[in-house]
Amino acid sequence: MKPIARAVAAAACLCAIAAFASDQAPTVDWDMAAKIREEGLQRSQVMDIVGYMTDVLGGRLTLSENMKRAQLWAKGKMEALGLENVAIEPFMDYGAAWDNEYFSLHMLAPEYQPMTGFPLAYTSGTKGKVVAPAVIAADIQVKKDLDRYRGKLKGAVVLSTPPYTLDMAALTQGVSRLTTEDLARLEETVVPRPQRAPVVPPPPNPDLIKPEDKIEFFRAEGAVAVLQCTGGQMGSVVGFSRPGANEDHWSREKTLRTPPIIAVTPEHYNRMFRILRRGIPVRVEVEVRNRVGDKVEKAANVLGEIPGTDLADQVVMLGAHYDSWHEAAGASDTASGCAVALEAVRILKAIGVKPRRTIRVAFWGGEEQGLHGSREYVHARFGNPNDPKIGAKPGYEKLSVYFNQDYGAGQFRGIYLQGNERVRRLFAAWMEPFRDFGLTALSIQSVGSTDHVSFDQAGLPGFQFIQDRIGGTAGHTNLDFYDTLRAEDLMKNAAVEAFFAYQAAMSDQPIPRKPLNNK
Repeated sequence: MKPIARAVAAAACLCAIAAFASDQAPTVDWDMAAKIREEGLQRSQVMDIVGYMTDVLGGRLTLSENMKRAQLWAKGKMEALGLENVAIEPFMDYGAAWDNEYFSLHMLAPEYQPMTGFPLAYTSGTKGKVVAPAVIAADIQVKKDLDRYRGKLKGAVVLSTPPYTLDMAALTQGVSRLTTEDLARLEETVVPRPQRAPVVPPPPNPDLIKPEDKIEFFRAEGAVAVLQCTGGQMGSVVGFSRPGANEDHWSREKTLRTPPIIAVTPEHYNRMFRILRRGIPVRVEVEVRNRVGDKVEKAANVLGEIPGTDLADQVVMLGAHYDSWHEAAGASDTASGCAVALEAVRILKAIGVKPRRTIRVAFWGGEEQGLHGSREYVHARFGNPNDPKIGAKPGYEKLSVYFNQDYGAGQFRGIYLQGNERVRRLFAAWMEPFRDFGLTALSIQSVGSTDHVSFDQAGLPGFQFIQDRIGGTAGHTNLDFYDTLRAEDLMKNAAVEAFFAYQAAMSDQPIPRKPLNNK
């Protein structure tokens, strides 16, 4: 990192730490908390917002036509709510767009049955409606295994994975809220870490078959489609994108070269597998129509602001990722998080808040493929002094904090401190007006796999709320629709986010930061 950038970042961190290191109790605006609760609980619009996102706009695979339509709607909605500087901001070249236009899968023999499934993203379609025999080729691990199937797959639908074992207990137990004991474990000051002997990875086996190589073998042998089942519960389909799609940057050429790959719900996939194991033929009808873009396009984020007053050049952010997988509407993962963030700023606008710092809401793209939207945004706007190749940007000291929702659509029960003890007293105070919501837990734990990590890795305060896992079981499946959401939970979450954003925006000092990794 350049010396000047290091000095700027260190000075900002020290100022924030010093400001919150005193014995003075953090200020809590209880009157504003009351106003936020009244607006958020009595005149909420959060379910209308998330309902439009899920029922009308639907799934939002990054760069798809549905995502572009959804981003235009989000921009218009932010403007209608009175946000300023609203923009759809491109962040990187993201390959060719992909959209599924039609899908149909049926077992025709030995008995007719419509089957539940969905094509993986960035795979090709069939040449119209295809009727073909099903063939098992689920035990390919090394190169010599390919020899058993040479010349046997032409014109076939391949069952490419072993049968999937269903967890029957999960079907009957359902999903429960975090208990008092669960929250107490999260609040343990010292998180026990098991001591394990160093694991020495075995040398690479040149004979092992990569998933993308196995798919290429099926294509070369003339298979008309590939079926798989790699997860899920009864009635659900878990499917992402074809193997290697991230590595080849969602290439149009690789997409068109790959045969249709279809994820199938466990009970239907397993039934076909068992019939074939009996030596009884299975005949399948399948049709897949996908639209693949003809050029590389840029993916984008959507952002809008409530401008600040005397500290307008400093920023408080809240948001979630807008993109989802394509097999459902992405309700819990995470239209709900975007709706909560938008409802939070709507509440603040409705009650006439004039924040000192600018409050910015972000709908990220590209999260499901690797936090791309938030990471590119952080690097472009703020930089990353923990990475010498990037360093701190001039705006690095201007970000106060980022708050995120992305662990399903359940109610907030506290917040992960992300290893930052300096914010404990502050957040504990801000939680007090919502203790009756069950917002009580402060966990020193650091959690990952969502957009607050892009901020945290750059040494910026980024936080994820602790949530009940209600509705979260639907994420990444064909079940992730509006019906999995609970209005009361999202209404409470929006009120909490609005208050945290308000307190951070009005404070005399920005949120204290952890020391940089290289200090």
